[in-house]
Amino acid sequence: MNIPSKPTVEALGIDLDRQSWRRSSEEDGAIEVAFVDALGERWVLMRIAGDPERRVLVYDEREWDAFVAGAKDGEFDDTLE
Repeated sequence: MNIPSKPTVEALGIDLDRQSWRRSSEEDGAIEVAFVDALGERWVLMRIAGDPERRVLVYDEREWDAFVAGAKDGEFDDTLE
């Protein structure tokens, strides 16, 4: 099976500093996301505020929608039973 690879931020050809980032909070360690159009598709970029290495994850719309649905359904809740 040949699984296509997602582009890197560099391959998307975008300037991270010019994106409109949404933050989960104002603290270092907050999740930041930006929605960008590049290479004819919509991508979601995710990073951690204050990360000195400035790592960025790239998600396609299908992956992002699955993540949001899982979060809404409590799939990632950390509860002890």
